Amino acid sequence: MSILFRTIVYASLFIGFLLIYLPDRILAGSGLARPSSIGFAQWIGFVLGSAGAVVALWCVTTFVRMGKGTPAPFDPPRLLVVRGPYRYVRNPMYLGAGLALAGAALFYRSLPVLVYGVVLLFCANLFVLFYEEPTLRRKFGADYEAYCQEVRRWLPGLTAASRS
Repeated sequence: MSILFRTIVYASLFIGFLLIYLPDRILAGSGLARPSSIGFAQWIGFVLGSAGAVVALWCVTTFVRMGKGTPAPFDPPRLLVVRGPYRYVRNPMYLGAGLALAGAALFYRSLPVLVYGVVLLFCANLFVLFYEEPTLRRKFGADYEAYCQEVRRWLPGLTAASRS
C-alpha cells in the first residue's frame, strides 16, 4: 500500500474520530446546535479552525514527502522530518488540531469543546514526552538531539530553524 494512501486513511480516521466525531458528541450532549446567525465569534472561530486544518494538512503532506512515512505511530516516517512546519515547532500537528478545536469551540461558543481541546493537548503532551521523543531519540540519535536544541517543542520560534 502506498505511503500516500496509508496517510490518507490514517489521517482521516484520526481527524474523523478526534476532531469531528468526539466534538460532535460533546456538542450534542451539551444541547448546543449550530448558531442561528454568523457573528464575529463564528468568523474568528472559522478562521482559527481553518488555520488549524491547514497546519495539520501541511504536516501530513510534509511527513509523506520528506519523511517517507505517515503520521501514525505504528507507521512513522522513515526519515527525520525537520522541514515544512517542523522548522518552526517540533509538534505542529498537535498544535493544528488544538487550533482547529479552539476554532470549533469559539464558533459554537462551547466551553465543553474547549475543555476537550485542552485535555487532548494535555494527553498529546504526555504522548510526546513519554513515547514520541524517546522513540525519536533512539531512532535518529544525534540528529534528533541537534533538532531539539534548535526547535522548541510547543511554542513556535519567530524564525525557522537553519537545518535543511
